[in-house]
Amino acid sequence: MKPKLLVIELWGLGDLLIATPFLQAASKKYAITLLAKPYAKDLQARFWQEVEVAPFVAPWTAFQHKYRLFSWPWGEIFALRKLLKRRFDVGLSARWDPRDHLLLMLLRVRMRLGFPRVRSQVFLTHPLSRPDPRVHRYEHWRVVAKALEIELPSREKLSAPHGRGSEILVHTGAGQDVRVWPLPRYLSLIRRLRQENHQVQVACDPDQRNWWLSVGETNVVTPGTVAELFKVVDRAGAFIGNDSGPGHLAAFCGVPTFTLFGPQLPEWFAPLHPAAQWFEGKACPYKPCSDYCRFAEPLCLTGMTEEEVWTRVEWFVEAQSLTRVGR
Repeated sequence: MKPKLLVIELWGLGDLLIATPFLQAASKKYAITLLAKPYAKDLQARFWQEVEVAPFVAPWTAFQHKYRLFSWPWGEIFALRKLLKRRFDVGLSARWDPRDHLLLMLLRVRMRLGFPRVRSQVFLTHPLSRPDPRVHRYEHWRVVAKALEIELPSREKLSAPHGRGSEILVHTGAGQDVRVWPLPRYLSLIRRLRQENHQVQVACDPDQRNWWLSVGETNVVTPGTVAELFKVVDRAGAFIGNDSGPGHLAAFCGVPTFTLFGPQLPEWFAPLHPAAQWFEGKACPYKPCSDYCRFAEPLCLTGMTEEEVWTRVEWFVEAQSLTRVGR
C-alpha cells in the first residue's frame, strides 16, 4: 500500500499547473490527496487521474478583504477535520506560507515538509531551504521532490505533448486587472494576424465580453470553467495572452505560448512549455508588486506599445508553422 501524502496548493490555476510535474511523478510513489480550489477536479481528469482532490477555497486567498474573519466560511474550514481520519504519513506545501504549515500540523500529518517563514518551522518536522529567490516557482517543487527522493527534470528538460489545432487562441483575461494588456491593443494585434491569413479565436473573461462584442468580435468565447477552457485550448496551435492561468493550461496541453508580463516576472512564472516565449513588462521600481499597483494604471503593461509587441508576436507565430486560411 502506498503511503498517504497530503499536498496543499490553495492558490490559482497557474500555480496548480506548475505543480503538475510533481503531482504526476509523486503519484507513482504516494497515494496523494490534493487540497486545492474546486477547479482542480477538472485538471485531475486530464493530468493526474490518480490524485484525489479535496476541494477547498481558502478565504485568505481572496484578493481583497481576506482577513475579515466574520465573513469566513467557518463551516467549510471546520469540515477539514474530516481529513484527520486519513492519517497522512507525509504532507507538504511548496509555498513559504505559515498558513499552509499550520494546516499540516492541525491535520496531524506525521511528516510535514515546507519552506519556513516567520518562524513557521515550529509547525514543520522537516523544514526545507528555499531555492534561489530568482528562480522559477517550479524549482520549489523540485526541492520538495528531492526531499522525498523523487527526481523531477529541470524546467528546460520538461517535455510537452504537441498541440492539436491550427488556430491562434488570444485570451485577453487575467485574474487581476493590472495583468491585462489594453484591449484596444489586443484588437489591433488580432487584426494584423488575420491580415496575415491566420485563424484567430478570441477568448476573454466575462467582464470583457461586451467590449469585444461592441467592436464586432461576434465569435468571442467566454469559458466559465476549466473544462470549457480545455475545449478552446484543444483547437489551438498557439496561445497569446496575459500572465494568467489560461496560458499555463495551454502550455500543459502542448500549445506554445506567448505571454505579456506586467507586474510579475517571467523568470518566476513563465508557462512550462519548451517553446514558451514572452514580452516582459516595462521597468518599475516596485516590481514584482503582487498585483497591488501603486499607480493609476499598470505602467509596466500600458507602456508596452502595439508595435513592439507585434514584432515579437509575428516572429513567435511564424515559428509555429501554423496552417493559414486559404493555403
